[in-house]
Amino acid sequence: MTTLLISDLHLEASQPAIGEQFLSFLAGEARQADALYILGDLFDAWLGDDDPNPYYKTMKTAMRQLTDSGVPAYFMHGNRDFMIGEAFAAETDITLLDDPSVVDLHGHRVLLSHGDALCTDDAHYQQVRAMTRDPDWQAMMLAKSIDERIAFAVQARKDSMARGETISNDIMDVNQDAVKSIMLEYGVDTLLHGHTHRPAVHDVELPDGLATRIVLGDWYDQGSVARWNADGPRLEKMPR
Repeated sequence: MTTLLISDLHLEASQPAIGEQFLSFLAGEARQADALYILGDLFDAWLGDDDPNPYYKTMKTAMRQLTDSGVPAYFMHGNRDFMIGEAFAAETDITLLDDPSVVDLHGHRVLLSHGDALCTDDAHYQQVRAMTRDPDWQAMMLAKSIDERIAFAVQARKDSMARGETISNDIMDVNQDAVKSIMLEYGVDTLLHGHTHRPAVHDVELPDGLATRIVLGDWYDQGSVARWNADGPRLEKMPR
């Protein structure tokens, strides 16, 4: 059996090809998996579990069909869908995971993370991240109407894109010291994350030997998945 790990699909109605590939994935390969892990940014913007967006409802229904088939699924918040809550979990029967979390993948302890917390060189982003993860801030946002939340998300996205044009890609990537620190803190030799949209397998030099960092890709042009079985992990593309 194989465990599947994905992230950064950024599902939204304006990008139908991504949604179609995800639905096919859920109805096909994922039905044969022993588990599915989604490591954040499944949705391009999640405004709250009370959002009546019909496109997102289609995706939730498909995920519930997967879990009803007997495949356990796990979700970790990303920087776009950090407001997914218990109602979503109950509706889809998906288990919410803390970021980071250590899991056992076929006898191997692996640290899972969305990855944005490791981008410590971007001090401004880390301030925004701390604010948006605050329960009081989220409660304030959820008290607003859906239309108000949509307007906020649209403006936040514009601001983020404008800022991204003014800073280097290296600043937005993970910090190597942060990577080593978290791997040492949790006592693992494998870290798997998304967020950066730079799929690759990296060596990490730790005091007690060589470790591994696996980075999942986004789904804008094609799918990206880590398939993990008894033989270990394979980071692979899924052409459309």
